Amino acid sequence: KDTNQANYGYARSTPTYADGKLYTLSRLGLLHCLDAESGQMLWMRDLVNELGGQRPKWDYAASPLVDGKAVVVCPGGKSAVAALDRSSGALLWAGGPGGPPGYATPVIATLGGRRQYVIFAAAGLCGVSSEGGAALWQLPWKTEYDVNAATPIPIENFVFATSGYGVGCAIAKISGSSAQITWKSPEIQAHFNTPVYVGGLLYGIGDPGNLVCLNPQDGKAVWKKDGFEKGGVACVDGVILAVDGKGGDVVMVAASPNAYQELGRINPLGGQSWTAPVVADGKLLVRNTKALAAVDLM
Repeated sequence: KDTNQANYGYARSTPTYADGKLYTLSRLGLLHCLDAESGQMLWMRDLVNELGGQRPKWDYAASPLVDGKAVVVCPGGKSAVAALDRSSGALLWAGGPGGPPGYATPVIATLGGRRQYVIFAAAGLCGVSSEGGAALWQLPWKTEYDVNAATPIPIENFVFATSGYGVGCAIAKISGSSAQITWKSPEIQAHFNTPVYVGGLLYGIGDPGNLVCLNPQDGKAVWKKDGFEKGGVACVDGVILAVDGKGGDVVMVAASPNAYQELGRINPLGGQSWTAPVVADGKLLVRNTKALAAVDLM
């Protein structure tokens, strides 16, 4: 593969900030620790050449996860997950099942009393101990082209997962070393954007473009509304901010099971807007394929 080609753009993962340092992972697998004020590189590790990683078809996309003194990444290849010392970049441990990585960011969860990282790899979900990297459980999850990209959502001792290409979504119960699907539904088929869990309900956008309010107890849609293509969602103060991935509208929707209640909409940039919206310090950040906009929400 020509690494100079964009391959659906260059940037993939979101930089992670912690204690004056910025951790970035390039699409080719270069993990950098930068001084956030000066931009000076403090250390760098190569997931492929140093950690035995396997770059997926559409390149690395999972964001670095800061957890205590460690920064956690998903190299794939020899190991599903690796923890490095945040200060030096030294490898603390690598573990979990090998194989190609997915595109989802790892998430911290305590399931069955065991603290772990939940990983959505190319071949399925797995839980890996946050102390040493022992594999705890695995659940096969096959998606066309191995595109498992939406971050899994832990809910008590369950994990919600979703992917596109007609696969849909499911809840898996985690018990010891066992992971069993309790229901599977076609209602949310998220290609890459992660739903949100608010007030006991899931809200997400999936193919063919529906914004769906989903009951996690049975996988049934409480309500759904079309016209959102592959946009992302965020939730602030009881309001879902849902992006129409095709036209760029940011739609404010009540986070309510009663019905789809549109509260307003804006169009900061227009055009294809597949990147999930971000809210920070009273600002809404929205990106299309060419520009980034910051909207004051205060």
